[in-house]
Amino acid sequence: MRVFVPATLAMLQRLVAAESFRPVNGTAFAVTPALREAYAEGDEDELADVALREAALASLRLLDDEPAEGLPPRRVVVELDLDDADGITFRPDLDDAVVRIAGDVPIGRVVAAYVDNAAAEPAVLAAVEVIDSADLGDEDAELTVGDAQDHDLAWYAPQELNFLLDLL
Repeated sequence: MRVFVPATLAMLQRLVAAESFRPVNGTAFAVTPALREAYAEGDEDELADVALREAALASLRLLDDEPAEGLPPRRVVVELDLDDADGITFRPDLDDAVVRIAGDVPIGRVVAAYVDNAAAEPAVLAAVEVIDSADLGDEDAELTVGDAQDHDLAWYAPQELNFLLDLL
């Protein structure tokens, strides 16, 4: 099962250094039965894109919670390849695509990382400031968050992560 974990650049640094990481509260996103049921149409790739976008949105919340540590403000999503033995729990009570992962995830399970480009930084900073207001229905805040979500995330293979982090 492909699982999308919201992260930050600092978390990505820790993943590369320790060769494993633990998702915040074990929270991740995936194509779950509830997500499939919520969409009348859409193939596996389209539903995976929905889960990826949900993880990118959750990454905004992590940027609000975690100090920048001198790193640029960019959304990060880590894509994992997990199976039932990895302790995945579906959480449709939280949202259609939400899953929980038990424990640490080794770097060998990482399929890719998705990271904002530098051009997205102003929109990401603005979205981080208003994410809570957007959750509460403030239309202007929702538009600001939407501006950040309009930026596509760049794809990086696991073997490229060291180079990505060195270039920051």
